Amino acid sequence: MSDAATLRSFDLADPPDGFADNPFPVYDALLAQAPVLRQPDGSVLLCRHADLETVYKDTARFISDKKAAFAPKFGIGTPLYEHHTTSLVFSDPPLHTRVRRIMTSALTPRALQRMEPGLIATVDALLDAMPGAPCLIEDFASVIPIQIIGNLLDVPLDERGPLRDWSLAILGALEPALTQAQLARGHAAVEAFQAYLRDLIARRRAKPGDPDTDVLTRLIEGDDGGQLSESELIHNCIFILNAGHETTTNLIGNGLALLHDHPDQMALLQENPELIASAVEEILRFRSPNQLGNRETTQTVEFGGQVIGAGTNLHLVIGAANRDPAVFEAPAHFDISRKPNRHLAFAGGPHVCVGLTLARMEGRIALARFLARYPGYRLTARQPGGRLRFRGYAALHARL
Repeated sequence: MSDAATLRSFDLADPPDGFADNPFPVYDALLAQAPVLRQPDGSVLLCRHADLETVYKDTARFISDKKAAFAPKFGIGTPLYEHHTTSLVFSDPPLHTRVRRIMTSALTPRALQRMEPGLIATVDALLDAMPGAPCLIEDFASVIPIQIIGNLLDVPLDERGPLRDWSLAILGALEPALTQAQLARGHAAVEAFQAYLRDLIARRRAKPGDPDTDVLTRLIEGDDGGQLSESELIHNCIFILNAGHETTTNLIGNGLALLHDHPDQMALLQENPELIASAVEEILRFRSPNQLGNRETTQTVEFGGQVIGAGTNLHLVIGAANRDPAVFEAPAHFDISRKPNRHLAFAGGPHVCVGLTLARMEGRIALARFLARYPGYRLTARQPGGRLRFRGYAALHARL
């Protein structure tokens, strides 16, 4: 898509064939020729790293509230509308401040340190049980975050089965364009998830857990700033399970694929295992699990010489910003020793991902222990996730 006229006709809601599987040539072209691009529906794509940083930091001119954008997409009062306009990521103060404060207090360095032995035990148990020809998503990458987030909320082990499918359906509804079938699955998943959580919350109210280790008990109790309503509580529990699951699954899966496809970097990591932390950062930059974010303007703003009116939906193209040559040297090169690495995989500003330290810990431990156990693994087949907003694999088949 190097032709300027073709590039300027790019529509995120109706992208060209192959874009979902490999959007990066388009991202590179947008950065070079159209980093601020108005869409047919009036929304605007922002691709430059500096522009995204500006938006993330300025919560007065750029808000996260999506009621206006989601009303025509989901329908006012529908399950998906109620969920996505109540959860942390699409809310502003005071709700965002209250919920984030409670969540942050449960994810302190001390709390994460207590979680690490359990995470290592979970990963090792999965590696012990790994079949000789596994699907690395189903048998490994997707299991880890479900178990860890399930532990955070103290969801009984025998009740975790439906969580992944509910999560995929609800987050899948955030794609730029949806079929009626996808909408129906998303609405049904929210309803089923809500029904389950009402019961779980009732049980936890009757028998509270330790608020130092049980995030659900902490959310129920609230803090000095007050308590969440029942609706706020339910939708933010859904958010915690969804956000902590999908992106970390993609981080681990993308990491296994990238290291396999870059044997020089695999060899470098195996020779220098202390590089695992910077390797995780490069995986997050190079194949960001979350490729797109959104904000809405509250007043007239200007980017790249273009005037953008109040009430405009902005698409923050994280996958492009993380390849911006103004910030990253040789951005198309996968380099696990890259420093500095100012990627925006976790967004930024007050809305920076509340679970970023936990996600990094999961990625670091999962990848390091998998590579130590199966250094010669080979990928035999892969199925792309096929989504624009969340980048990962539906399946990664391997031979160990």
